Amino acid sequence: MREAGRFAAWALCAVIALTAFALVPHHHGLWSLALVASLLVALGAWDWRQPKHSLRRNYPIIAHIRWLVEAVRPALRQYLFEADEEAVPFSRSQRSLVYRRAKVEQDDQPFGTLLDVYQDGYEFISHSTRPVDVPDPKEFRIIIGGGQCAEPYSASILNISAMSFGSLSANAIRALNRGAMLGGFYHDTGEGSISSYHREAEGDLVWEIGSGYFGCRDALGRFDPESFAVQAASEQVRMIELKLSQGAKPGHGGILPAAKVTPEIAATRHVSAGQDCISPARHSAFSTPLEMMLFIAELRSLSGGKPVGFKLCIGHPWEFMGMVKAMLETGIFPDFIVVDGAEGGTGAAPSEFSNHIGVPMREGLLFVHNVLTGAGIRDRIRIGAAGKIISAFDIASVLAIGADWVNSARGFMFALGCVQSLSCNTNRCPTGVATQNERRQRGLVVGDKAMRVQHFHANSLRALAEMLAAAGLRHPSELRPHHLVRRVSTTKVQQFAQLHVFLEKGALLAPGLNDGFYAQNWRLARADNFDAPPALAL
Repeated sequence: MREAGRFAAWALCAVIALTAFALVPHHHGLWSLALVASLLVALGAWDWRQPKHSLRRNYPIIAHIRWLVEAVRPALRQYLFEADEEAVPFSRSQRSLVYRRAKVEQDDQPFGTLLDVYQDGYEFISHSTRPVDVPDPKEFRIIIGGGQCAEPYSASILNISAMSFGSLSANAIRALNRGAMLGGFYHDTGEGSISSYHREAEGDLVWEIGSGYFGCRDALGRFDPESFAVQAASEQVRMIELKLSQGAKPGHGGILPAAKVTPEIAATRHVSAGQDCISPARHSAFSTPLEMMLFIAELRSLSGGKPVGFKLCIGHPWEFMGMVKAMLETGIFPDFIVVDGAEGGTGAAPSEFSNHIGVPMREGLLFVHNVLTGAGIRDRIRIGAAGKIISAFDIASVLAIGADWVNSARGFMFALGCVQSLSCNTNRCPTGVATQNERRQRGLVVGDKAMRVQHFHANSLRALAEMLAAAGLRHPSELRPHHLVRRVSTTKVQQFAQLHVFLEKGALLAPGLNDGFYAQNWRLARADNFDAPPALAL
């Protein structure tokens, strides 16, 4: 009897269909019921005979309920069952904060914090008994560009992180760049090059150049100096960022399938339409740290002296140290370094890469800050950081341990109206943010969303200004590790200055360097090769 129950839904549909057809001459309104029941009977027959899905063969018709439930599960969980502080990957509280600030709605917290302040990992800023007047957040800017740069750039300390046209829609790019123009901050192009949509509002751009050299490549995919110089000469392009790796899939590269390479995207990237667009896992323009520094110098020269830097997610520590040794040997210094964290996002990445490859942003940032300091060149190079930056506290906690400024990608996506539907890789984004479907893009009204982008930026910096004032500080550059505190147990808290190791200036160059982590990896690092010598194993 139990076995027969597997086919009960199929049998019931058959009975309903036969009964409805028998009664149709007397009740014409039963035609619809008869037709629907007949279609379900046909579906059951197909389920029973098809060879691919065991569940449908054993449970005709009723097995489809499983796929229906799976389809609606993410939305049901997000809106009905998810806790306010449950990050998947961003919590409802984080998303709501962005929405309120983007819409200029009240963002005060009623009835006290929802966080457990006695839970391990809880963090806070220590405040002063003599707070200062709230500083003007419009003054929260830094100059990027060292002595080898002819056109230094005054950047906001909060900017739009790298997101390419192709991964984001045309309307999303338009709204982000217009918001950046209105708010006086920059918009990183991502490695997909500079599209016509980036240029419409003339907001400041940081042109990211990845291993595919999109927008500055020849027919074989190699770097093309002439096409680079033409694009870099634009007044809208304020800095050049050489991408070595990104947090969500470091060392992986990627492919934009031929079906998605439209004539428009092909023209933007300087590739052939209708063919796979490949981002190699490694650069072809250089193969050693020394060659990388020479390439940075070439980019700076071709751009007319604009700030040039690179972005990476830290992997093997000796590789970054090898870059620093190459800086010291050649005397060529990048103007900035952006540290991306393993918690970074992308439209699609292999699960193992998202979950288990790459150093998290804070550890990577501390490492980069310490190596530059230990090599005595920290004052020559600015450091940016990117990785799940949402709130003013997120900004402060990163600036306190070595960053000069921060970038946010998903924060600005939320400002555009992203609802975290987790469908970025399907081309069916419900809000028109991460899709090339023109009908879905229509839902994103550029003028309205540009204002939200501007408001999110302005209100986030306003909140940061209020936090700094409470701590007795007048500018984000005054934040130090002793201003931030983390709970390490139910009975103990420690300042970041106590939790983390901070090298002294020139420590890596000192003759009496000890045998700790930094010393061991510094000895492994080579300016002429990214590989660690086997004979010097740790």
